[in-house]
Amino acid sequence: MQTSSNTKSSDDAILGAAKTTRRVPPAQSAARFTAATPGGRGRSSPGPRRPRAQPPQSHRAPGRPRAEASVDEGVVLEAALRAFAVGGYDGVSVRTLSKQLGVSHGWVNQRFGSKDGLWYAAVDHGFGRLDARLTFDPTITDPLEQLEHGIRQFMHYSAEHPELLLLMNVEGARDTERLAYIFENYIEPVAAPFERLLRHLIDEARVRPVPMRTLFLMVTHGGAAPFTLVPLARRLERSDPLSAKKVGEHIEAVVRIVVDGLRA
Repeated sequence: MQTSSNTKSSDDAILGAAKTTRRVPPAQSAARFTAATPGGRGRSSPGPRRPRAQPPQSHRAPGRPRAEASVDEGVVLEAALRAFAVGGYDGVSVRTLSKQLGVSHGWVNQRFGSKDGLWYAAVDHGFGRLDARLTFDPTITDPLEQLEHGIRQFMHYSAEHPELLLLMNVEGARDTERLAYIFENYIEPVAAPFERLLRHLIDEARVRPVPMRTLFLMVTHGGAAPFTLVPLARRLERSDPLSAKKVGEHIEAVVRIVVDGLRA
């Protein structure tokens, strides 16, 4: 095992890039992390995000009044994300969703081009915010504490936005272009720096040799389960799993079980 001074030196090196800025694009973050890790170990930096066709631009006759000019697009995307998360892509009717939101079916088509375009826009809206939340804390110099920080961030965001995990329960069960889009644009770029962090901790013999896949699924679809399986969670314990008190208690319990269990 490394001496404490050598470990501290490696720990400082691995987080050197994180200290220079609080947020960089995911691909750049992964690349910097690889460069900072001794020997450049870990998976190579993910490539650029998959390009996709943009929804067609809307066209309307000059002077034609637009009753829906004040529609809040964020509200539409939030509702669409929840609908796709609960009903799946095939189970969502854009016409029905439009009626529920009080907008015309034509407005949705004009803005997003199609149901497919609405799905991509809703995914970008939801996962983009998660991407922005999962950042390294430049004030933390210990890699294991940084890993703990990342797990805690993810758990809090999942409690606030359980629709993302619900969506992954649907999309993750089938190997489709939609799953590929989410994985390549959001999951892989965000997970890659944390995988390098885990590999560094394993190389330094500070944690057990646990595969990233095991850790990832244990936290995302195990630890965060009460936020998506609310009726089941209520039957297991007669309390609201989404109350601030229970969310806080659950997150701390999961973090301690995972992080303390990882320690070598």
